[in-house]
Amino acid sequence: MLSVTSLALIMLAVLLSVPVAVLLAEVVAALRFVEEMPIGISAKSPKKVAVIIPAHNESGGSVPTIEDIKSQLKFGDRLIVVADNCTDDTASVALSAGAEIIRRNDLSRIGKGYALGWAINHISIDPPDFVVFIDADCRIQSDGIVRLQAACSELRRPVQACFLMKSAENSPIDHSFAEFTFLLRNWVRPLGLRNMNCPVQLMGTGMIFPWDVIRSAPLASGHLVEDLKLGLDLATVGKAPQFFPSVKVTSDFPLTATGSDSQRQRWVQGHLGLILTMVPRLLFQGIVYRNLDLLALTLDLLIPPLSLLGLLIFGTLILTSLAAAFGLSLAAFAIASLNFLMFALAVLLAWLKFGREILPVRALVSLGPQIFRKLRIFGRILLGRTVAEWIRTDRGKPD
Repeated sequence: MLSVTSLALIMLAVLLSVPVAVLLAEVVAALRFVEEMPIGISAKSPKKVAVIIPAHNESGGSVPTIEDIKSQLKFGDRLIVVADNCTDDTASVALSAGAEIIRRNDLSRIGKGYALGWAINHISIDPPDFVVFIDADCRIQSDGIVRLQAACSELRRPVQACFLMKSAENSPIDHSFAEFTFLLRNWVRPLGLRNMNCPVQLMGTGMIFPWDVIRSAPLASGHLVEDLKLGLDLATVGKAPQFFPSVKVTSDFPLTATGSDSQRQRWVQGHLGLILTMVPRLLFQGIVYRNLDLLALTLDLLIPPLSLLGLLIFGTLILTSLAAAFGLSLAAFAIASLNFLMFALAVLLAWLKFGREILPVRALVSLGPQIFRKLRIFGRILLGRTVAEWIRTDRGKPD
């Protein structure tokens, strides 16, 4: 008869096998080529688009974003910058660059979701046919808006472009590992889900919605990962987002270690919060109501950040191997070993197919300091040193 300790270790290993198996399935599915759905693109579409840029103290970096978008708009379209609780000249700079400005000042409700909700309420007087959200520090390809509009019109549901982050040319920080993990999360895994005819998570920028979908969506919140939550909320009503990888949106990693760490801590903290608070209910809804889109997104949500998942898998392997050495059940060690092999295979396949240029072999020597920084972030979260609100990422002078 198995001891309580052996049963606990087996349960731990089995629980970890779920996100590992989902990760491997997504990576394997991404390896095969599936032709993208043909989209009829017309720059003369009579349908109107409103592009909304939420901005909190972004006067220094919002102009290139505005310029990218302005050149793609046609008569009747709108470009709106939400100057949200700003203490700088974001509003005047954006206005000078040619954007429409709305200001929101409410220190009792801080969060990007509140800014988006404010903008939707503002344009509801004269609503567009589609709404696009672009972050103030992002760049979008020259035909991105019209291609997203065409895809959204064809699919009649939210569409997510491919959003990737890269290192700035003058960055003193080696972001190669972070760039690879971002590629895995925002390109490889969504591509695998698309190849399996599944929806994808929203990524916070490069998102387009039909007006009848976004007007009633629960946007106004201070959640740290409002994009993930919004995608799950839409999946519950049968409007899960679809991936459109032919449109690229990019942004640069912060130049400072402080900015990088605060950004990553916000993502990790928000993601883990959703896993702990929403997964049981979403799994129940997906199964009971046979909502396969919601079920697919919930299983995908179970995959924590790559470095954290790797740490959990390796730690469990060590723990179960020690337990087996002291005569406890070998089953937990066997499952933990399988988890480690599946995880290693998923990362290797993703790296071989998609990541060798971003993370060359010579860059592996720099993984030690980067992993140590990740551990510090996880440690701060475990110690309760949390990020509680939407703040502008520090993109100042290099450290």
